[in-house]
Formats: sequence, structure tokens, C-alpha cells
Amino acid sequence: MTPEELQARLLYRDGLLLVLDKPAGLPVHAGPGGGPNLEALFDALRFGLPRPPALAHRLDRDTSGCLALGRHPKALRKLAALFREGRAEKTYWALVMGAPPEPEGRIELALEKVSRRNGGWRMQPARDGGGQAAATAWRSLAGTGGLTWLELKPETGRTHQIRVHCQALGCAILGDPLYAAVPPPPGLRLQLHARALALPLYPSRDAVRVEAPLPPDMVATLRHQGFEIPAAALASSSQEAQKRR
Repeated sequence: MTPEELQARLLYRDGLLLVLDKPAGLPVHAGPGGGPNLEALFDALRFGLPRPPALAHRLDRDTSGCLALGRHPKALRKLAALFREGRAEKTYWALVMGAPPEPEGRIELALEKVSRRNGGWRMQPARDGGGQAAATAWRSLAGTGGLTWLELKPETGRTHQIRVHCQALGCAILGDPLYAAVPPPPGLRLQLHARALALPLYPSRDAVRVEAPLPPDMVATLRHQGFEIPAAALASSSQEAQKRR
């Protein structure tokens, strides 16, 4: 991705905050082995400030959608408090295999990190009352052909939380190479999209609300599976975005 392509993915900008439409397949920061990553391009997002912005939270490599950046240390402290205290409202869309037990509900299931025998790690439901508390609300948007389009709102921000909670509900996310029982078909990535963020960043104003459009690959998958996609799902949205750019 070029700096110009990154700038074109900007959904929202003001004095404290940037929200990007993160592409799937690109990690937000470099791993131990280095390689291309989103953070390496942040210098293109200074917009006159003396330093580049920094990540306020994380998205998995293969997750697309709303990613918040703080433009300076004071902004990052404010954003960190919102995410830490659960005041940042996050909305995800996922295409899952099967369906949860009810059309809507809430799962509260603590998670813990475990090593894998063949190397690496994964998350799993915590045993013996340990792990980190995690809760996610869900709502079915549509279903067809054994698949369900889910809206998910994580109330906590644990690693792989949505992926493990969907697995625990009996409906792992399509394309999940780690938590789905069925290996994904070649070329199909994790069908998870960070649809929206609502950030109550300013005491005297409404929360900043930003929506990222469904990416083309998820649109193609949904249509191929027979889902009807409303026009609103294909559009981005953020109040005052144009004015603030």
C-alpha cells in the first residue's frame, strides 16, 4: 500500500483522532520477522503535526474496517481510557458457519492464551475460573444456506475474542484458519469486518461515530452465498467527516 492509498482510506479526521478503513491482509504493526505493515505508513497521516499518529487499539491481520489512531500523546491517553473502560462502542460484522442458539443474545466467557503443540499460540475458553473476563453481544442480521450474517458488539477487548466466542456459540467465522473446524477454502480470508466505532471523546459533544463499508471480498462472498446486501452496508459514514478533512 502506498501513502496515497492509505490517505484515501481515511474515514474520519479531527484534531485528536483519525479513523482508517483498514484493509484485510495487512498487519497493523510489524511482527518479530518484520515485513509490510500499516504502522510503517503512518508518517503520511501527520497532516501538519510534528509526529505521526499511533494505534489506539488493534485489529487482526485479516480483519478489515474501522481502526482508530491518536494524533498525539494526549489524544492517545484519552482513547486508551475509552477502550480500557469499555466506553468505546465497537460493532463488527461476521459471516459465520451455522447459527448461534438464539437470534440475539450475549455470551460471557473468559479467555486464556495457550501454546500450540506445533508452535504459535491460540486463545481458548479459560479453565478453573482463570483467564480474562470477556463478553460479546450478538444479533443475527440474515441467514441463508447454512450461513449467518452476524452483528457482534464486544464489551471487552480480548485477543481473538469475537473469533473464540463465535466458536463457543457453535458458529465459527467462515474463513477462520485457527478456530473453525473446517479449513477455509483457498483464497478465502477471515470473514470479519469492524463495521463501526462510537467514541465519546469530547465531553460536550455527541460521540464520534464512524462506519466502514463492507470490503469488496466480503461483498462478493455474501452475494455468492445468496445474501441481499443493503446499500447502506456499502457506504462509509461519519458525522462532520467532510467538514473536518
